[in-house]
Amino acid sequence: MGSDEAAPAGRRIVMLVDNGVNGDSRVQKQARSAAEAGFDVTLLGRSPDGKEHTWTLGPARVRLLPMPTPLHKRPHEFRRHWVVAPLAYPPTGVGAQRHQAIKAWKADLQVRRAMGAQGVDAALLRAESLAARATGRWVSLRRAQGVRSRAARKRLDTPVDRFYTWFWQASLGDRSWRRIEPGLWDWELAYGKVIDRLEPELIHANDFRMLGVGARAKIRAQSRGRSVKLVWDAHEFLPGVRPWTDHARWRLGHMAHEREYAPYADAVTTVSDDLAGLLQQAHRLPERPRVMLNAPAADPDHDPGDGPVPGADLRAMCELGPETPLVVYSGAAAPQRGLDVMVDALPRQPGVHVALVTNNHHGAYLTGLMARAEQLGVRDRVHLLAYVPHWQVVPMLSGADAGVIPIHHWPNHEIALITKFFEYSHARLPLVVSDVRTMAATVRETGQGEVFTAEDLDDYVRAVTRVLADPARYRAAYDKPGRLDTWTWDAQAEVLVDVYRGLLERNAK
Repeated sequence: MGSDEAAPAGRRIVMLVDNGVNGDSRVQKQARSAAEAGFDVTLLGRSPDGKEHTWTLGPARVRLLPMPTPLHKRPHEFRRHWVVAPLAYPPTGVGAQRHQAIKAWKADLQVRRAMGAQGVDAALLRAESLAARATGRWVSLRRAQGVRSRAARKRLDTPVDRFYTWFWQASLGDRSWRRIEPGLWDWELAYGKVIDRLEPELIHANDFRMLGVGARAKIRAQSRGRSVKLVWDAHEFLPGVRPWTDHARWRLGHMAHEREYAPYADAVTTVSDDLAGLLQQAHRLPERPRVMLNAPAADPDHDPGDGPVPGADLRAMCELGPETPLVVYSGAAAPQRGLDVMVDALPRQPGVHVALVTNNHHGAYLTGLMARAEQLGVRDRVHLLAYVPHWQVVPMLSGADAGVIPIHHWPNHEIALITKFFEYSHARLPLVVSDVRTMAATVRETGQGEVFTAEDLDDYVRAVTRVLADPARYRAAYDKPGRLDTWTWDAQAEVLVDVYRGLLERNAK
């Protein structure tokens, strides 16, 4: 931790995160670091399968809680749309059942026609076939109306939807999220009672969804005579986030929710100095948020709580020898992450292989990307790999010849050095990064890689070609004394522990 001072015994901390913890190295490192500093830490996350899961991260406890999501559905999804689609089936699943029943009827008719030589009445079969076709067209018409009506409301930007959004914003202000993004209550209903039972002295809420959960727990505790401090760790600048769903209310609802509960935070931490300034201005925070970079541990070769573990060998995972050029991307997969440029470039990069260490391999984006690779005849040179434990990430990445960050221009992408930037750096990889502001400026200053114009295939090929032609030139940037010293989690953990101690000491007075 960088400090010999132990935390006061029994100071209970509850950390909140809106995911399954695995794959979120920042949250894992926070929980472990706080627990190793002497705090009693419980990390609450979301279960992936409706069952509670528990394990430990060193001295920290992890609990993944089941979270039903009925409030994520909108009222109109349960109703028929009489004006837009008067013939549509009700949204009960009956349309799919009727469609399947027609298919079964036609299949039966096909078999009975094949039995014609066994005395089946041909005229009756013809009449029944006509009836099946007519009924099938009627069912298809009704299903199509349902599909069209759902598509019309999917983005929630019809005149009726826009009026609804405007009305509740005008009526309730920042409380309007209760109407325009009610699914946020599902997180409260899954986590709230568990937090209350744990009776923490400090709640650490990771990102915007958990801010409200933590703030409401603080309010309830204070009403019962317990003082609870709230730390909000803001990972993103919400106005600059690409919406996670396709409808118009997502950003508006989440921003209103964040504005309502930001004043309850006793301390705010974040991932970059630029984001700290934006948050202070947006929420009129009395103090500038403290910065904790998304840096890897200085000694990531093993998890100190679990004893020796085998290392992850990237080239072995890809079944490649040391002579094969290999570029790697590590992190979440989504259109704005720009992974398509890595696949599209392969026909122009003979012999080069791409490793994608990412999540959700069966999601629409990655399955589409792999279909594109198949189309281009390069699927055998694209390796889809699963996440490894965070302490194995850097050793694994070091097996590549270059680390790629091809993200597109979105406001949040411009303002921070993201996790993979630090992980690639500690793996001493030459970097190939798109020209998003902060990362591009850093790479140009340090000389640790090449910058290309985001979404520009020709420029990406140029940058990778230059790096692979002379990787030693770029690796030499890491030889500069002190280059990586502040890019370690050990330095960031000192900030975390300092924030906790400051709040809890103030609480004790």
